Amino acid sequence: MSGGSDAPERDTVHVGTMALTDCASIVMAHELGFDRKYGVTIVPQRESSWANMRDKLIHGSLDMAQALYGMVYGIHLGVGTSAVDMAVLMTLNRNGQGLSLARPLAEKGATDLASLCALMRREPRAYTFAQTFPTGTHAMWLNYWLASGGIDPLTEIRSIVVPPAQMVGYVRKGSIEGFSAGEPWNHVGIMEGVSVHAAASQDVWPDHPEKVLATRGDFARRYPNTARAVIMAVLEASRWIDANAGNRMRMAATIAGSHYVNVPVDVIRERILGRYQDGLGRQWQDTRPMRFFDDGQVNFPYLSDGMWFLTQFKRWGLLRQHPDYLATARDINQIALYRQAASQLGVPAPEGDMRTSRLIDGVVWDGADPATYADGFAVQARPRRASEPAAA
Repeated sequence: MSGGSDAPERDTVHVGTMALTDCASIVMAHELGFDRKYGVTIVPQRESSWANMRDKLIHGSLDMAQALYGMVYGIHLGVGTSAVDMAVLMTLNRNGQGLSLARPLAEKGATDLASLCALMRREPRAYTFAQTFPTGTHAMWLNYWLASGGIDPLTEIRSIVVPPAQMVGYVRKGSIEGFSAGEPWNHVGIMEGVSVHAAASQDVWPDHPEKVLATRGDFARRYPNTARAVIMAVLEASRWIDANAGNRMRMAATIAGSHYVNVPVDVIRERILGRYQDGLGRQWQDTRPMRFFDDGQVNFPYLSDGMWFLTQFKRWGLLRQHPDYLATARDINQIALYRQAASQLGVPAPEGDMRTSRLIDGVVWDGADPATYADGFAVQARPRRASEPAAA
């Protein structure tokens, strides 16, 4: 229990969640009482869209949120909204998102990136794909995936924003021909026969960061003990989820309920166990399914993870100029606060604040030279003329 000067300044924290599998660590921190153990009560509050989540977080009706990594950085820099100082407290999960294609495309032979690119070259027209938020992770996975196959996502497709829980309905109506979203909605599309699995996000970036626990910068500064207590509660829940398959099954049953994701439990359970199928008869065990802890490797808020999203903002024209990549990440990612929480729980944390990854196109990202990295892609936004407006 926390006590004395370390006691949380707030006893109740309203945390926004979405109807997604990766709300699990926040939900289980509340359902299992880990929050009360550290002197706070987490009140999960389900939101209908990422735009609603963003607005409530900015204006203070939410204290914290299960947030798209890139969305937090976009808010901080004022991309598509007024700039608001933001904070990332920890990474909630890695892997486990999906890229799905509508069944009519599959019937024409488009079942993965190579065959999709071949179809688009063979039958050039306006193809419409959906992602969940312009600066969010799913937009970045979609863009990076298509670009790795030589498709320009800014000029060769139409990209629209759809809340994750509405993706399958949009495919069924024929409004979109593919989407990038979190689970369980890719698996729902397969189970309902309207879409097929084309790729998992871990195919794009193995062990990528996904959702984060986010708050406003002023909240983290004003209530550091509260922020630390919530990190500890969610970190303990993350450890509990990944401890064994039985815990993952209990988690799936809990979040499948109407208050959280509101789907049949089997829809969540299969992919949380790494049991994948493509909707065309193939089944396999994924070696990198969604994880919430993995001995603490999931949760550390690496500076290089946040910086990567900035490089993609620059690549796709959301930023006109290169930002100060490292300084921005240091401002947002609350590494000292995370290390304090992890230390109290005995959770190991890496010595360094950067990590190295190799993405689907073979390009290595390590955070060492972000401007060169951002400018080095063959497929990226064309330079704007001086008279053209920029997003930020």
